Amino acid sequence: MAAPLIRSARGAAPVRRPGQGRAVLVFLGPFFLLFTAVLIVPVGYALWMSFFTERSSGLGFGGTERVFSGFGNYAKALGDHGFTSSFLHVAAYCAVYIPVMIGAALALALLVDSAAAKAKRLVQFAVFMPHAVPGLIAAIIWTYLYTPGLSPVLDWIEAAGGQWDFFAPGSVVPSLVNVAAWQWIGYNMIIFFAALQAVPREVIEAGVMDGAGELRIALRIKLPMIRSAVFLTLLFTCVGVVQIFGEPMLLSKRAGSMGSDWSPMMFIYKAAFERHDYGLASSASLLVAFVAGTLSYVVTRIGKRGDSA
Repeated sequence: MAAPLIRSARGAAPVRRPGQGRAVLVFLGPFFLLFTAVLIVPVGYALWMSFFTERSSGLGFGGTERVFSGFGNYAKALGDHGFTSSFLHVAAYCAVYIPVMIGAALALALLVDSAAAKAKRLVQFAVFMPHAVPGLIAAIIWTYLYTPGLSPVLDWIEAAGGQWDFFAPGSVVPSLVNVAAWQWIGYNMIIFFAALQAVPREVIEAGVMDGAGELRIALRIKLPMIRSAVFLTLLFTCVGVVQIFGEPMLLSKRAGSMGSDWSPMMFIYKAAFERHDYGLASSASLLVAFVAGTLSYVVTRIGKRGDSA
């Protein structure tokens, strides 16, 4: 007689307790309210503005009027050489920055996680400290260190018989990579180290008993088991790189070869606050969001394909 009772209990619909719906609304309501206020409404307003442009009435002596332009602003942004070339600049930056940052963070995390590592807490704190410096302040500091006549780094290079220009056309990307990598290597190292702590110790011990050394354990056991953390970091990095603004904006003041629209966000800033073309700025912002979303989708798909393989 017990089995039918169990089956009937399992097949019964879940019972909703009185007041449960109100409790869910109380806890989730503030989130959806803030989500709507800080994301949905601004995106919707930007979408609405992207379909309009302001034109001067008459011979230019009167005021301006807002005119519906459809997809004209999108065509204008895509036809602007400064906007399209800014994505090429960011792509070149990604080709250098992502391998350097991810590789260095992984190497440091594996070194700290190794059995031979000493003073692990101190190393983590020292490597993470640059991330505590705000990005704008870090860019200002590095701009000072790049400036001839002010930089002790350049004095050391010249004392050693060398010569280097951090603002030269061929040095702009490495200079930017150095600023960003200095700030983000420690942050991502902490993420990788936390993922390594979740690796089952018995798996590592089995590898040691089979005669595997530290390097083989790191490459064959630890790295495959933290693959999801690596792709998550790669996802956040790709989205952040598309939106890079502060570092190139400051360096462009010194490096004339960069131009005022080196990155997409610099183009948007120039369109909105210098040309006051808010329709163009809105459409360019949405195009950047589309590129970031596409990159996120591609990285996520690659990560899931690797996990299922």
